[in-house]
Amino acid sequence: MPLMSASTPSSRPAVTEREAREVAEAAREQHWRKPSFAKELFLGRFRLDLIHPHPLPADDAAERGEEFLAKLRDFVETKVDAARIEREARIPDEVIDGLKELGAFGMKIDTKYGGLGLTQVYYNKALSLAGSASPAIGVLLSAHQSIGVPQPLKLFGTQEQKERFLPRCARTDISAFLLTEPDVGSDPARLAATAVPDGDDYVLDGVKLWTTNGVVADLLVVMARVPRSEGHKGGITAFVVETNSPGVTVENRNAFMGLRGIENGVTRFHQVRVPAANRVGEEGQGLKIALTTLNTGRLSLPASCVAAGKWCLKIAREWSAAREQWGKPIAHHEAVGSKISFIAATTFALEAVTDLASQMADEDRNDIRIEGALAKLYASEMAWLMADELVQIRGGRGFETAESLRARGERGVPAEQVLRDLRINRIFEGSTEIMHLLIAREAVDAHLSVAGDLIDPEKSLGDKAKAGANAGVFYAKWLPKLVAGSGQLPTSYSEFKREVDLSGHLRYVERTSRKLARSTFYAMSRWQGRMESKQGFLGRIVDIGAELFAMSAACVRAELLRSQGDHGREAYQLADVFCRQSRIRIEELFTRLWTNTDDLDRKVVKGVLSGTYEWLERGIVDPSGEGPWIADATPGPSQKENVHRPIR
Repeated sequence: MPLMSASTPSSRPAVTEREAREVAEAAREQHWRKPSFAKELFLGRFRLDLIHPHPLPADDAAERGEEFLAKLRDFVETKVDAARIEREARIPDEVIDGLKELGAFGMKIDTKYGGLGLTQVYYNKALSLAGSASPAIGVLLSAHQSIGVPQPLKLFGTQEQKERFLPRCARTDISAFLLTEPDVGSDPARLAATAVPDGDDYVLDGVKLWTTNGVVADLLVVMARVPRSEGHKGGITAFVVETNSPGVTVENRNAFMGLRGIENGVTRFHQVRVPAANRVGEEGQGLKIALTTLNTGRLSLPASCVAAGKWCLKIAREWSAAREQWGKPIAHHEAVGSKISFIAATTFALEAVTDLASQMADEDRNDIRIEGALAKLYASEMAWLMADELVQIRGGRGFETAESLRARGERGVPAEQVLRDLRINRIFEGSTEIMHLLIAREAVDAHLSVAGDLIDPEKSLGDKAKAGANAGVFYAKWLPKLVAGSGQLPTSYSEFKREVDLSGHLRYVERTSRKLARSTFYAMSRWQGRMESKQGFLGRIVDIGAELFAMSAACVRAELLRSQGDHGREAYQLADVFCRQSRIRIEELFTRLWTNTDDLDRKVVKGVLSGTYEWLERGIVDPSGEGPWIADATPGPSQKENVHRPIR
């Protein structure tokens, strides 16, 4: 185990790598009770029937959703001053009050509890609209409903809990989700916050970091470790905590490079008494509750990315037509035009992925744990690239702030702000690196189910023999199906052959999904127990799957729009361009599966950490301030002023 820094609390659990994996494994859903398009895709089975014809919301749900979107649009157009939020780094109280009156805090809450009862599709459309006015508003609403109190209670709460808390969340109270700690990010096995049973209460102690909405929240979902004792199973457990409870202190309002209006803080709990009636689910179910909540909760992030893509496209179109260089608008220069094409095609695909995954969540016919994760991963990476391209198209003006542009008499286009605001999407709700591992684990679940014991060093010879027999049966049936398929038939998917032909792209997806499955099987055979350490390989496998999912969604959406007479011809064009761009990225990723610098990179990393290349750092000064790398989170009473600011 690495040495602990002097600032690391001694109470933090000492956890081995294997123990950390076991905690994560216990928290994930162990079974697949419903079909999954993405899971099948990674297994080399292209189940187009699971997503085509494109599912649609019910008429009454659509009518209710469109009615709210109209009200929300009027509100954000007339009541939200995005420049002021950016300048003051705060959403004005009157804006938050107006959103409450509008019902925006209860979009996902059932009407019987005072909410609007919107579907996931229209909830995401509302987040896109609000987030386009100010990304900070989108985050406020999303953190409250996607991962805050309403969603865990909807899935795991008792009837009494729903009746107590959901009406408050729908209209008056703001909620937040607290899992991360100063020394705990994506490794919850090391969670240090504790909730010790004491009669009819639990006594909560610990420090939580990056509590989005935490500064203004009235209700919190807190993850804490219950120690095992007589009558108590123990384990990481979820609680609803009143922020005004004695012992709760918001010690700091954090500031970031982007999303300057969000109310993100550090929250300390010291001897906070939480009634047992406020426990969500059973003891030890906390991580499972968190992960299940995120299956759909993550879809709010792609919604914000879609909004950003649409805005980038609008600005790129208007600016590139107005700005002239060498006798013609810059859009007509190929170097700029290719960037505009990328933004347009990718925006179309991101909306296709988000709407499809959201509608699948509403129908609840499919298990979308992989689809939701792929949507988050893909949207966060592609939106960042689109914003970066917009800054490049705008040139010096892209680097200049909107306030500076306005001050010298030009349109205040916040291109650099969008780039800053989008950057966090690649980190929170699961960083890109963690999402790669999470999706990869789900993608290879079928293999581990039948052959996992073969590569587990702690399994007995008898267990390995049994696993070998099961694996033989599974692979004898599975492997032959990866040789040929409908993707090799020129007439396959002919219903997608219009003036623009998308059938070839779907045949490519079918063929490539089988190739992806073969590559995964070969890697497992080659590396066996070392597979989990091949994070570069696993990341590329997941990225290929994400591209294939996006291609499928884009084609299905194009056909839907054509069938509805809603810009079908143009949708086919955008889907075609996106698929061609995606195929280039996929082929590069396949090449990099086996031709890469992963092994050399590991050697260099060892050298960097051992100081071998420290000479390379000479010739600079480090402007970083003094202090520990990780703040002290030792439990105890707060020594700081409480900056909690409830909005009433």
